[in-house]
Amino acid sequence: MKLITRQSYEVTGETCHNLEVEIPGRSRREEIVVVGAHYDSVDGSPGANDNATGTAALLALARSMARVEAARTIRFVTFVNEEPPHFQSDLMGSAVYARRCHQRGERIVAMLSLETIGYYSDARHSQHYPFPLGLVYPWQGNFIAFVANTDSADLVQQCIRVFRSEVQFPSEGAALPSGLPGIGSSDHWAFWQEGYSAVMITDTAPFRYPHYHTTQDTPDKIDFDRMARVNEGIEKVVRALINP
Repeated sequence: MKLITRQSYEVTGETCHNLEVEIPGRSRREEIVVVGAHYDSVDGSPGANDNATGTAALLALARSMARVEAARTIRFVTFVNEEPPHFQSDLMGSAVYARRCHQRGERIVAMLSLETIGYYSDARHSQHYPFPLGLVYPWQGNFIAFVANTDSADLVQQCIRVFRSEVQFPSEGAALPSGLPGIGSSDHWAFWQEGYSAVMITDTAPFRYPHYHTTQDTPDKIDFDRMARVNEGIEKVVRALINP
């Protein structure tokens, strides 16, 4: 049985916790793959899609892979304080975590951020983008996206290649300038700041989901069947990363 450890820190008098489970690797133990999701929601929102879907997927992966034997070490981590007012600040849970990894000299070879992965639509023009991405990517919101900065392009390519080879589900991959709206909008951003390769796996959140950050982000909006298929593919990606 793997033990859950806490990384605790103070924010305005409150103690906050990142939660971690680690499965040590065998032959390449010093190489670490992090799979993470934030478990907080924006104030006033139930957070069913953002980000209970990511957290649920993380828990399912951890249970499925609890007895895995792999070359690399794998860590499953839930992060606190991803949402405002701590978004992209030093108090963001993933920023605290990634900074500690860097200070310890840990070799994070890949980080996957599971962010809002439960809403899909086959309707025309159900998908939107920051300009000019709409000139390239599809206008139906029925796909899962693998998104990263240009420094993480190799990791995006590896993830999307494995995902497409293992599951029949629409997917798009993009390694884009981090300054584009939405590209750094989750915990992967924190790992970029420390020089690590990291990818966000997402249904694209506000660019598709009409209930994003509202009181209507409730479980009845989630497509659990498609989410399960997506998570099946994510598990294949993780298994490929820990056994290169």
